[in-house]
Amino acid sequence: MELLFEKSRCGRGLSLLPACDVPEVQPCDCQLRKDAPRLPQLSEAELSRHYTALSKRAHGLNDGFYPLGSCTMKYNPKINDEMANLPGFTGIHPLQPVSSMQGCLKALDELSQLLCAITGMDDMTFQPAAGAHGEFTGIALIKAYHESRGDMGRKKIIVPDSAHGTNPASANMNGFAIVNIPSAADGCIDLEALKAALGPDTAGLMLTNPNTVGKFDKNITEITRLVHEAGGLCYYDGANLNAVMGVVRPGDMGFDVIHLNLHKTFSTPHGGGGPGSGAVGCKEILAPFLPIPRVVKKEEQYVLCNDFPQSIGKVKSFYGNFLVVLRALSYVLTLGSEGIAEAAENAVLNANYMKKLLEDVYPVAFVDTCMHEFVLDLSQLKKETGCSAMDIAKGLLDYGVHPPTMYFPLIVHEALMIEPTETESKETLEEVAEIFRSLREKAYQDPEALHNAPLSTPVRRLDDVRAARTPVLKYDFEPAPAE
Repeated sequence: MELLFEKSRCGRGLSLLPACDVPEVQPCDCQLRKDAPRLPQLSEAELSRHYTALSKRAHGLNDGFYPLGSCTMKYNPKINDEMANLPGFTGIHPLQPVSSMQGCLKALDELSQLLCAITGMDDMTFQPAAGAHGEFTGIALIKAYHESRGDMGRKKIIVPDSAHGTNPASANMNGFAIVNIPSAADGCIDLEALKAALGPDTAGLMLTNPNTVGKFDKNITEITRLVHEAGGLCYYDGANLNAVMGVVRPGDMGFDVIHLNLHKTFSTPHGGGGPGSGAVGCKEILAPFLPIPRVVKKEEQYVLCNDFPQSIGKVKSFYGNFLVVLRALSYVLTLGSEGIAEAAENAVLNANYMKKLLEDVYPVAFVDTCMHEFVLDLSQLKKETGCSAMDIAKGLLDYGVHPPTMYFPLIVHEALMIEPTETESKETLEEVAEIFRSLREKAYQDPEALHNAPLSTPVRRLDDVRAARTPVLKYDFEPAPAE
């Protein structure tokens, strides 16, 4: 497929902007670039066809099953997009007077209260632009808390070996050393390893519950108690909240701070690099350190208040990705308290049903009842047929099914992590389970076919090593002709 630069022809163009109806003001010469930008020159028809062709090569929830484990790629109701597209929301500017954006600030405050009720937290910010950004912000709150108490020796964050990779990265970027602790045989935290890791230098623990292998840790209140007794704080990675929202609250488990992936759990699409929202909630002891500005209601008017001297400051310009927040508000109001809980319960039901459909032909890494996701271990299949988890994943593409998460968590070799979510029907789960079963049969009968999969996609199997080591990140223009 040609790039826009390759389609470009000198002199072609289209008018995207109306004629200017105000006096033009040009920047001074020192602010002008020396050469005009080398932009592609295309007609409107060519531009439209290019992006339409690109869209046909993408796979999303509107195309088919998307069981990306630990990412909650569920169908997002279109009514939430309609609400976020209302002119009163899309037409505002972040620098206009606060008195003219009262409805927007009320929406932020209302969702904050609703999410605090769901999570058991006391306050919330919507500034962080994504989950990892929320992690960074939450750990920054923990750091600010310890420093405010003069407890400068707490330099370590404990992270389980099954954690999302962004957990240790977020802690490290805040200046903490990472203490990695192993999982027990059931996939949950090894309590003895945790006790051995705790000490006067412990700043906190980062934990996902249910965890990455789809297990709700039966010792969760004991875990948070031990961390608190050691003087640390407990951070909840909310990536898997979809399994327990409305059923149990992280705040009641003993967690002090949490990030929520509004772009996963609460209905806003997060594929394709689009805007996200990693909202951060916290208990009262951490509220003074939340980013500014904060939405505060004074008398009968909402204001954006900066009067919080202990705040960690801004973590994003203005107030985060506002339209993402609106979609989440629409989702929560539509479902209500009963619907939120039902969504979580159905997510768990679907995961267990699909696990049951597959466990007689694919070994399950942790066999007990799972929560929102489960992990298949294809080590035996690879040993007997030579077909790896990658081969099965590539084979799924020929059936129009997006592969599950591959080779994660790292504690399971040849892992496929499957999260069907609550928005898939029983019939879809059965159909996809049959595809998985047929691929296993093919692995034994014709392994070479799976080694060559996919066969029907616009792009065949890529050279992952070459792509990682020698990526092509920019377009090479032809050298300019000599004058």
